[in-house]
Amino acid sequence: MATLHERQNYRTTIMKALYNAMEGNRPGMTGAKLRDDLRMPEQDLAAACTYLAGEGLILVDWTTRNTPATVTLTHQGIRLMESEEEERG
Repeated sequence: MATLHERQNYRTTIMKALYNAMEGNRPGMTGAKLRDDLRMPEQDLAAACTYLAGEGLILVDWTTRNTPATVTLTHQGIRLMESEEEERG
């Protein structure tokens, strides 16, 4: 299992990937694409998505194996990412 620092990085990385996909007019990503693009272990991807969904930042459609099938940002998630982008200038 990932360390606290790794889990935090996974969550941040997922949010950035989804936000970047949204800017390219893609409303979400498949779990497999996220896992492959981010080179994230499947178990850690599922844990990060569970956390972010619990915070209301993403929506996840789950497979029967409890892995993300599709992942999209919620309105709250978009607002958070836009706020962080504004802070960076």
